[in-house]
Amino acid sequence: MAMRVYPYGTKHAPEMIADLSRRAYEFRIQVLQMVYAHQTGHLGGAFSSAEILTALYFHHLRVNPADPNWHDRDRLVFSKGHACAMLYTCLAQRGFFPVEWLMTFRELNSHLQGHPERQKTPGIEVPAGPLGHGLAIGAGMALAARLAKSKRRVYAILGDGEINAGVIWEGALVAAKFQLDNLKVILDYNGVQQTGTTTKVMPTEPIADKWRAFGWHVVEIHGHNVAEILDALDHADEIHGKPVIIVARTTKGKGVSFMENDHYWHGSPPNEKQFQAALGELQEAVARWQN
Repeated sequence: MAMRVYPYGTKHAPEMIADLSRRAYEFRIQVLQMVYAHQTGHLGGAFSSAEILTALYFHHLRVNPADPNWHDRDRLVFSKGHACAMLYTCLAQRGFFPVEWLMTFRELNSHLQGHPERQKTPGIEVPAGPLGHGLAIGAGMALAARLAKSKRRVYAILGDGEINAGVIWEGALVAAKFQLDNLKVILDYNGVQQTGTTTKVMPTEPIADKWRAFGWHVVEIHGHNVAEILDALDHADEIHGKPVIIVARTTKGKGVSFMENDHYWHGSPPNEKQFQAALGELQEAVARWQN
């Protein structure tokens, strides 16, 4: 059975914030179990995007799991596709497909491959693999929505290692040129990529100034604070004449102390001892949000 959904426009009551925050940790547990069971997958970037995806799918996005191809649905382009275990978890809990599918993650012929595929998985808008293409695709979707006079919105979630790719900035220029205010980008800015910190691999600060210089409206938030995420998403809907980017400052591996800010956990599965330790920390976090 799908979890409770807070319809778009619902007041951000403390009870709702606590519920969504708790779910983000429950979803981390699910992702941990998926990656551990098959000894493959990406935990660090999945954990850093947990609150963002939870807020989108259980409050903000206008979608219909019973009709994934509803014409005027909002589109979400998950450009950092390697972190798709969290996306799959949110889609399953939202009712797009059976929760039982989650434990087939990355199996041969599974609906849930290591990078999302639209042809295999209900709720996936575009395939993701080569990093950097999501913003340009999102810009095309947003322009198409305008030409069709549709009120659907387009969201693209980017990783901060991903923005090393030049095509990201080409997409940013296109979105600004056409004043695509129906395009909302969320940058999962966790400071760590596959081979080390972003400051060492390819520094991108001052990140907010860069996007402003490209003609975007910029909002900066704490990316694990559900209230801030929802406020930023609401604010983005009020901006006209510019695309919006929400720079969500997050923590790689959020929720598990020994995984946080360590690039080893970008794509490494835990052994049994590590799994049990991580599970214990996440269960404690769930209990805190329940009290």
